[in-house]
Amino acid sequence: MIDPQKQPRTGAELLRHGPNAAEAAVRLQAEEVASTLAAQRDRWRKGFTRRRVIAGAGAVGVAALGTQLGTTRVAFGDPATTKRTLVVIFLRGGMDGLSVVVPASDPNYYRARPGIAVPASALLPAGRGFGLHPALAPLQPFWTAGQMAAVHAVASPDASRSHFQAQDCLERGSASLAVHSGWLDRVLEALGPGTTFRAISESSSLPRSLVGTQNKIVLDGIENFRLEVSDGARERTIEALKGLYTGLHHPVAQQAEVTLQSLASARRIAGTPAAGNANYPGGGFADGLRDIARLVKNGTGLRVAALDVGGWDMHTNLGRVDNGEMRNNLGDLANALAAFATDLGPALNDVTIATMSEFGRRVQENGNAGTDHGHGGVMLLLGGGMNASRVHGAWPGLAPGALDQGDVAGANDYRSVLGGALIKRMGIANIAAIFPGLAYKELAIFR
Repeated sequence: MIDPQKQPRTGAELLRHGPNAAEAAVRLQAEEVASTLAAQRDRWRKGFTRRRVIAGAGAVGVAALGTQLGTTRVAFGDPATTKRTLVVIFLRGGMDGLSVVVPASDPNYYRARPGIAVPASALLPAGRGFGLHPALAPLQPFWTAGQMAAVHAVASPDASRSHFQAQDCLERGSASLAVHSGWLDRVLEALGPGTTFRAISESSSLPRSLVGTQNKIVLDGIENFRLEVSDGARERTIEALKGLYTGLHHPVAQQAEVTLQSLASARRIAGTPAAGNANYPGGGFADGLRDIARLVKNGTGLRVAALDVGGWDMHTNLGRVDNGEMRNNLGDLANALAAFATDLGPALNDVTIATMSEFGRRVQENGNAGTDHGHGGVMLLLGGGMNASRVHGAWPGLAPGALDQGDVAGANDYRSVLGGALIKRMGIANIAAIFPGLAYKELAIFR
């Protein structure tokens, strides 16, 4: 730390450090930071523990590397086992799969939903007697190109209609409470070590699916992956932090070096423009997808990304074709995903996007032009390696005898859908380690 006797006491003394008062104050702060870190480095070389170094650096407010870096762990090592990216989008609230991928050939659907059924004439053809809600029209080119698919009657082994319990089960990847980590954390363990940006959650908090021992970043905007210091002090602060670890033969020294290098990468990535024909809508979800596209296109080693979209608990005002919450939400979802896929261009071939929701809805509409909590739902898939654009999996139908207490039966375990992506797209063979207790069934979604 700078000797208090040398601290400027007047404006004239302050101006000796820079051309104006503001710049002089910044330079003085940077000098103090460098001086303090140099002293800490000297203590470290004499046997200080890593914990005490971080505590000391935290006292001057620079070692945290911004709020985003607080979530990182030692994230550097051999390249991961795959160069592909899995993007998981959790549609929170319980999306009504029957309104998204409509069983148009089943008269039971129209009998159960006289006020909210999507007319068959308005649907986008999807094969097997199904049609897509017209609000998904922005994604139709990808369906036509064989880059999009769906799985209906998807469910969790936990039949809970509670949002919290059902989400917890899905994100842990097991109905057993003995499984504590999230399924995506176990995916990261199977993939092996990678880069700083190998796993991100585009949100303000870590989702349950990523909870565990593996490194990941909660990234509330790539532009926020930065040092929380003024621009004038930024380079000096980075040099001071680099100096703290220079010459140290310690695993954390490599972490610090690569993390500091990644700060410059983050600034460059944040400035990466979207493809000219990619029209992202406004909103946090689209912004998150834009960030993920930037990370993929810049070759950052991103392997897993998680996003959340709320607003799918439509007990009222679900609507039909020209109004309602379903049309609005699906339109936003489709426009953002279409922009993302367009932005990626050829890189879409190495990306797999999967949507999931905690449960589906009741087959019968309720008295408020909506639907209540049910069981079987739908998953949408987008990206490379699709084994044809179609509605995959077993379909039990909507006949009264085929329902599960008035709900779409859970004919397809959501973990088999995700397991197929992990095996075929991410190179993970041991699905039992990801989804304990799963009787995996190949659904032939991916090639």
